[in-house]
Order: sequence, then structure tokens, then C-alpha cells
Amino acid sequence: MAVEGFSGPRQPVDAKIGELTPQSRAVNVLAKVVSKSETRDIAAGRDGAPHKVCDALVGDETGSIYLTLWDDNISKVTEGNTINIKNGYVTLFRGNMRLNIGRYGTLEVSEQAIAEANTDNNVSNQVYEQPRRPFRGRGRDYGGRDRRGGYRPRRF
Repeated sequence: MAVEGFSGPRQPVDAKIGELTPQSRAVNVLAKVVSKSETRDIAAGRDGAPHKVCDALVGDETGSIYLTLWDDNISKVTEGNTINIKNGYVTLFRGNMRLNIGRYGTLEVSEQAIAEANTDNNVSNQVYEQPRRPFRGRGRDYGGRDRRGGYRPRRF
């Protein structure tokens, strides 16, 4: 079973795509690349540096999910290949699950082959409610309220 969010050092565990949840962290996944989208150029990060991003539909016998590929990892993946993702994690993008490699994960082409991927059970098609991110303003919430819930007097 996939690792759910917990504190402390995580040891990656092997998981099937059909077992993944939005809280899955530190998972090792073996999957076949079903399709790959066009590469897009975007400005990301705090500095707005240019990056390339691409989505690949990957699957195993239990289901399929979209994998987000960044920069150098895009060229490693081709349709029909089997890939091994180590220490990956799941995030929600617009309410849908996405598998990510991240800074501490790795992606490599696997010698082990998966014959068929189950695209009927695409776990990325399920829509999840995303919790709102907390406001990170200068001590004030919208409407003049401070973080404690009270109102601050105006300074003139």
C-alpha cells in the first residue's frame, strides 16, 4: 500500500498506480508510458526562470495516472517504454492527481517490461476537493482582520 503523509524520515515503498491517493508520498512505481503530450515552455519558480514541462500518461495493470515531467526528464521518456520512478509523490493540480518525481526522486528506463497498461482506471480523472491555502499576508487577513480574528485600529 502507498505511504500516506507522515512525519519523520520516509523509506520509499513499492506501490501500484491504482493504490495511489492524494496523500501518497515516497513511492516507487513501475509503469509503462502510454502517451506523452507536447512540451510547453513556462516561467516557474521564484525567479521566473524558463523551464520546459510535459505530461505523460503512465500506467500499470491496476490503473494509470499523469506524470509531470520537467526539463531533463522529458527526453528520458518515450511512448511504449517502461519506466521506474523512485521516491515519487502525488500532488493535486486543479483537483486532479498528478505523479511527480521532484528534487529527491529519480526516473530511469526499466529493463523490466509491462505488457499492458490499464487506461480504463485513470486515477487522474477523479476530482478531489482542494483545501484553500492559507493567506500569507503581512499579519492581516482580508477585510482588515488580523490573524487572531479581531480588527486592528487604522493608523492615520
